[in-house]
Amino acid sequence: MDKKRYSELVKEKSPNSDTLKDLLKAFLVGGGICAFGEVMFEAFVYFGLQEKQGRTLVSLSLILIASVLTMTGVFPKIAKFAGAGTLVPITGFANAVTSAAIEFKSEGFVLGMGAKMFTIAGPVIVYGTVASVVYGIIYWITTLF
Repeated sequence: MDKKRYSELVKEKSPNSDTLKDLLKAFLVGGGICAFGEVMFEAFVYFGLQEKQGRTLVSLSLILIASVLTMTGVFPKIAKFAGAGTLVPITGFANAVTSAAIEFKSEGFVLGMGAKMFTIAGPVIVYGTVASVVYGIIYWITTLF
């Protein structure tokens, strides 16, 4: 099959998406996740936690909630509805790690979950770590002058 015919078949079989509707759903769900995190933070501070402790607890809570929703099959349904809106970094990361751990659980804890858990999220961790080191070096150099 030639390239032109293949492109025509893909266009014919691929459903058209309503971009505005998709953007709105992603914005509302992603914004809702962020707003929920902010409400949790304000509640933690209201009940006496320091700001730094509150932010840490919000991150841990969002990771736990996203992982539980992934394990129960709810997060994939939300992701299917909202698309990129669920990729708010911390919840998307928790979903990626938890999904891989669930998928490879049958292969054992070490060679299954342990080895495969970061296959999706691993490059993100590596990139983030390298970027933070480079940024730290640049920041340190600029403070010398």
